[in-house]
Amino acid sequence: MRQLLVIVLAAGEGTRMRSALPKVLHAVAGRPMLSHVLETALAAGAARLAVVIGPDHDRVAAEVRRVAPEAEVFVQSERRGTAHAVLAARTALERGYDDVVVMYGDTPLVRPETLAALRAPLAEGAAVSVLGFRPADPAGYGRLVTEGGELLAIREEKEASAAERAITLCNAGLMALDGRAALDLLDRVDDANAKKEFYLTDVVAIARAEGRAAGVCEVAAEEVAGVNSRAQLAEAEAILQQRLRARALEAGVTLVAPQTVFLSADTCFGRDVIVEPNVVFGPGVRVEDGATIRAFSHVEGAHVGPGAIVGPFARLRPGAALGQGVHVGNFVEIKAAELGAGAKVNHLAYVGDSSVGANTNIGAGTITCNYDGYRKHRTTIGANAFVGTNSLLVAPVSVGDGAYIGTGSVITDDVPADALAIGRARQVNKPGLAARLRARLSAGLAPKK
Repeated sequence: MRQLLVIVLAAGEGTRMRSALPKVLHAVAGRPMLSHVLETALAAGAARLAVVIGPDHDRVAAEVRRVAPEAEVFVQSERRGTAHAVLAARTALERGYDDVVVMYGDTPLVRPETLAALRAPLAEGAAVSVLGFRPADPAGYGRLVTEGGELLAIREEKEASAAERAITLCNAGLMALDGRAALDLLDRVDDANAKKEFYLTDVVAIARAEGRAAGVCEVAAEEVAGVNSRAQLAEAEAILQQRLRARALEAGVTLVAPQTVFLSADTCFGRDVIVEPNVVFGPGVRVEDGATIRAFSHVEGAHVGPGAIVGPFARLRPGAALGQGVHVGNFVEIKAAELGAGAKVNHLAYVGDSSVGANTNIGAGTITCNYDGYRKHRTTIGANAFVGTNSLLVAPVSVGDGAYIGTGSVITDDVPADALAIGRARQVNKPGLAARLRARLSAGLAPKK
């Protein structure tokens, strides 16, 4: 196994994004672009990760530590080109690796198998290997000049001849270097150009001048789509959503209207799951075998058990855990709550910071009042209990197994198992008062207190 160092360049400001958020932290499929890149590098077998960030990019560094705690973070204090950025990670390069791959934090769609293909020429003796693609319009891209499958040069468009500008194979930016020669090649890059910057692409000419081989690996244009604007971010989202939907369908999920379902990169499905139209999955969702997610539901940070039914128009927030066969119906919100097997919350209810036992029925309009203005409190409801319509459970409170809460109750004290609890004021009827009230109002008089 050849040891791999991946250097991720993530120092760009992303001014075209018009955002206070660093460009590489903008999300695609529920995950920052940088996270996609780091996870691709790890999946490709990187022994070490080095991430080059800009000054004061503390949030970028924090994301690196979250995704890849062992990664090293280097700061590029001056922006003097891509080769200069790679050399910011000199300490990592000096340790010596068989292969070095340079990736970009704003190119989130590259697959691990592509990195393997990019590295392949190095194992055959090449000093450099470059990733290429064929865009619909090559204008503005550097051209890859090849002969017999070998890369001769990377020619920037403004320096290219008419024949070279006719080349459709373009430079995607990603590059693999022979780890034993990487530092020497990079240190020999100069800034003899109009912008006085150090360009990574110059290592191809340097290697060729030494008689070393340079390879090229071609991929589909959509895989190397970089993100520099909100429009390009939306394009990357669309591409990744298509991949995720295809993966779900292949895994045995029924997507009734695939184009209307939005997934996160980590959405996990069992077999025979049915997802109806217009469903959104945020990060951290697992849906077990045979579950159904009905139309217009939003699910995030939740676990949906086997055979459960969610929606339509339901919301599962982080910490929602539904057991086998649970029913969560229309206009129901579940947050940080566990529902035991067979429990039902079928309509117009909020269950938060709660535990609900197996086969318990929560009536329409029920609310677990979990917040007192300062702290959250839990509600515990046992198995086989019944909570009547329009009830308020004021936490902290517990309802025992088999208990019955009368409709319209406000429950502030614990309810023992198998007890009937009715927490409401007694109804009082005032004969004729409604008619007298209407008469006063029609005469323009204020109602009596």
